[in-house]
Amino acid sequence: MGVFAYGAAVYVLFVGTFLYAIGFVENLLVGKSIDSGIAGSTYAAVIVNVALLSLFGVQHTIMARPAFKRWFARHIPKAAERSTFVLATCICLILTFRFWRPIEGALWSVDNEIGRMLLYGVSFFGWALVLYATFCIDHFGLFGLRQVWAHLRGQEFDRGRFVTPWLYKLVRNPLMLGFIIAFWATPDMTFSHLLFAAVTTSYIFFGVFLEERDLSAQLGEDYRRYRARTPMLLPWPRKRVTSAFEPQRVPVEISRSSLSLKVNV
Repeated sequence: MGVFAYGAAVYVLFVGTFLYAIGFVENLLVGKSIDSGIAGSTYAAVIVNVALLSLFGVQHTIMARPAFKRWFARHIPKAAERSTFVLATCICLILTFRFWRPIEGALWSVDNEIGRMLLYGVSFFGWALVLYATFCIDHFGLFGLRQVWAHLRGQEFDRGRFVTPWLYKLVRNPLMLGFIIAFWATPDMTFSHLLFAAVTTSYIFFGVFLEERDLSAQLGEDYRRYRARTPMLLPWPRKRVTSAFEPQRVPVEISRSSLSLKVNV
């Protein structure tokens, strides 16, 4: 029961953190946003903000690696491993929200009301794409709730099979594409927002590289064929792979960034 309560509490924290992240990036309905506060030294702000984003990147990178997961599973209940990853992610994000420093100046600012609404609409489409992409695979498994529920019922958690729902047939990383859209589509590209978008986008590409390297090692030729015929982020047409690809038949554990994976329980 304790493991389930822990996982459920972490999931609630995740939901609150995700909603606050939207308000933080969009400068809407939150007490501390990406541009709120009094701007001080630009150099100090850049150093602090990059350090905060780097903390998130280091945590995500280390905890997502297979070697760390194997080590970590020896020290905590197996069912709580995913929830602990989500908890660490939420803590890093909360620290970023709390200590982020605004920077004076802007790259662009749209004054036309229709233009502003259109850009907000595109940005919220990005957030919706992020959320929808998690449900295309396994939202509750991705954030640890399905694992602790299975533990509560005395069942072994089924890590599922590698599948490609329709969205993942268009691009390999629709969730990451959603984040990029959400971060860059803004009517007010302040230097604070620009720094946040640039650093997080750079980490997205780095994280995708590491994730796909791990998936290639786990899945072998099947995943490499999928990668060869499916674009990473933008749905360009790609050359067809000559041999048939049947991802549904390949077992694999949950990916940290949910790249083209689904858990079926």
